[in-house]
Amino acid sequence: MFRLLPAVADPSALPLLQARALRALGDGYMAVLLPAYLLATGLDMLAVGLISTATMLGSAVATLAVGAWGHQVAGRRLLLWAAALMAATGLGFAGLAGFWPLLVVAFVGTLNPSSGDVSVFLPLEHARLAAAAQGPARTALFARYSVTGALCAALGALAAALPDWAAQHFRIDRLAALRAMFVVYAGIGVVVALLYRRLPPDSASAHAATPTHGALGPSRHIVWRLAALFSLDSFAGGLLVNAVLSIWLLERFGFSLAQAGLFFFWTGLLGAASQLAAPWVAQRVGLLNTMVFTHLPANICLVLAALAPNAAVALTLLFVRAALSQMDVPTRSAYVMAVVTPAERAAAASFTAVPRSLAAAISPALSGALLGLGYVALPLVACGGLKIVYDLALWRAMRGTRLD
Repeated sequence: MFRLLPAVADPSALPLLQARALRALGDGYMAVLLPAYLLATGLDMLAVGLISTATMLGSAVATLAVGAWGHQVAGRRLLLWAAALMAATGLGFAGLAGFWPLLVVAFVGTLNPSSGDVSVFLPLEHARLAAAAQGPARTALFARYSVTGALCAALGALAAALPDWAAQHFRIDRLAALRAMFVVYAGIGVVVALLYRRLPPDSASAHAATPTHGALGPSRHIVWRLAALFSLDSFAGGLLVNAVLSIWLLERFGFSLAQAGLFFFWTGLLGAASQLAAPWVAQRVGLLNTMVFTHLPANICLVLAALAPNAAVALTLLFVRAALSQMDVPTRSAYVMAVVTPAERAAAASFTAVPRSLAAAISPALSGALLGLGYVALPLVACGGLKIVYDLALWRAMRGTRLD
């Protein structure tokens, strides 16, 4: 029988997995509903892109701040503050109107318009998870954390159909039904806070300890190269966050919110399955080959989907992409750790992660501008094309690098 928590992991990790599941449910439907809600309030495509950018940029800044100064505050307290901010974000979007107020809430809040978890919660939860298990059990714990998030985000995407269903069956105003989903998001934040309250307090020794920071030494050129390449990949991915892809499905093929939610449900399941398969593939063909030779055909499928003549062809190509595109997520982290010396691993993780978050925060506004100008397919083509460049550049730059 599958256990959510590995047998030898500390039971204190269970609330973190449960909180991750709930947050992913909220992120899953918000990624679909956010553009529909903003358009329903009278905002244009450019405003949707700017607000999506603000959510990602704010998350990147908050994550960087936690990395730089978070050690000065107990991690449990920071998690509780983050949960309170999640509740306030939902209420802010439900109760405010107009571009500028929503832009401010988007920047300081916790909404996540992308398919992954790019939020202030992530480094705080990761730090707790890392202390809850050792060796292979730690790897298993992080795998459960990742797949739990992917599966619950897929289920959450199905909930994006609720506003239209409620409007149709109960004659509720559609805009009011959309606002209600933000109130539900706030409620999830409250439940997450209750889960965090079950976490044991930070030990005095852990709170007093200063953060480790290994300076980059012999591997610094490799790390800088990877940081640049990963930033290109993230910038390309930001062009097609789920909010943008949702707009494309709505505009290009006339999808309803229920159909878009169902699409993200199935792509989420395929993405979770690909992450589970990644270690098996990497063991046979290597980390770099897994990263490149699964990612490359996935991005070719994305470009072809943008040019597809009908919905059936486009959806088939997008499902193939979903089944391949997430295999590089676990292998990328493992690869970074394998190409640097043990003393440099903490610094390498920081220098490759932060630029990726910032690069991904820039591009949704560009997609919004392209959509506003009527270039509905161009974000897909640009995303796929830039990612193909990334795949080829990564292979050329790193194929001769020795792994430890």
